[in-house]
Amino acid sequence: MAITAKQVKELRERTGAGVMDAKKALVEVDGDMDKAIEYLHEKGMAKVAKKADRVAAEGLTGVYVAGNVAAITEVNSETDFVSQNEKFVNLVKEATKTIAEGEPANVEEAGELKTEDGKTLSQAFVDATATIGEKIVLRRFALEKKNDDQEFGAYQHNGGQIGVITVLEGADAATAKHLAMHIAAMNPKVISPDELDDDFITEQLALMNHKIDQDNESRALVHKKPLPHLVYGSAKQLTDDVLAKAKEDIKAELKEEGKPEKIWDRIIPGKMQRFIDDNTQVDKQFAVLSQDYIMDDSKTVGEFLKDKGAKLVSFTRYEVGEGIEKKQEDFAAEVREQMK
Repeated sequence: MAITAKQVKELRERTGAGVMDAKKALVEVDGDMDKAIEYLHEKGMAKVAKKADRVAAEGLTGVYVAGNVAAITEVNSETDFVSQNEKFVNLVKEATKTIAEGEPANVEEAGELKTEDGKTLSQAFVDATATIGEKIVLRRFALEKKNDDQEFGAYQHNGGQIGVITVLEGADAATAKHLAMHIAAMNPKVISPDELDDDFITEQLALMNHKIDQDNESRALVHKKPLPHLVYGSAKQLTDDVLAKAKEDIKAELKEEGKPEKIWDRIIPGKMQRFIDDNTQVDKQFAVLSQDYIMDDSKTVGEFLKDKGAKLVSFTRYEVGEGIEKKQEDFAAEVREQMK
C-alpha cells in the first residue's frame, strides 16, 4: 500500500525516528501504525545491543526539583558532540523530571517509569540510541528529600557537566544555591571531617607528602629551601596532646628568637591557627565545612553557614564521566586502518 506523508509525520512524532526509518517501518508493516512503532523499537533494541560494549563517558547531568523531592541524574553519550544535541538534552530533562516525580529505588525501576508521552524511560533511551546513533544510557541518579522547613539549592555548571543539589536547614534559597555553586567548584566528598575514614586520611596525607617531595626536587634546582612534610592531615588527628605539644614548640621557638615573653600571648594564637591550618589539609580538600568558602576565602564554609544561621543537611554532586575509564584513541592507527 502507498504510505502517506501524514503517516510518516505521525510515526516520527510518536517515536522520534528519522524520515527514512519511519517510512521504511510503515512499508514493512503495510501502514499499521502500532506495528510500525513495534518494528522501530525492535530495530532500536538491535542497535542498542550492537553498541553495548562501547564506552559512554560523555553526556550531561540533570537536576529537577518537584516539591520536597529533588532528582539529580547523569545521562551518558559516547561523544560530547551528541551531548549538545537537542533531542539528547530534552531526554535528560525528561528523565530527570520523571525520576523526581516517580521516586524509583534504582536504575532498573527508573526504566519502568512512564514519561508524559506514555513510553517507559527504558524505551525512551532505546529510541534515543536508535535515532541519535550513539550509545545513550542512564548511568545513575540520586534523590534528595527535604521537609517544609528546609531549602534545596540546585546548580549546574559548564552546561550541565557538573550538577549539584544541596539541602540546608535555616537558610534561604540564595544561600542554598551559593553553597551548591561552592560544592560544584571544590568537589568535597563529605560534610564534616568526622566522616573521613582514618585510612583514607593516612592515604591522602601520603599523597600530599609525595607531591611535596616532587616540589622539593624542583626547589632544589633553584636553591630554594625545601618544604617540610605534613605530619597530620585532619582535625581528627589533632588531639589535646598534639595541640599542647605544638604550643610548647611555639614557645620554644619564640624563646630562641629572643621574643619578650610578655608578648607571647599575642603571637601564640596566630601561630597555633597556622599549625592547625597546615595540618588539616585533607579536611580542606574533602570536607565541605572545612573548606575556604569560594566566594569569601576569609572564612570557611562552616563559618559562612554559621553566620547565616544555617546547617548543611546533605548534598549530592555529579560530574559527567567521573570514575569511567575512557577509551584512549590512537588517531594515527585509526587513519592507517581507514587507508587500508
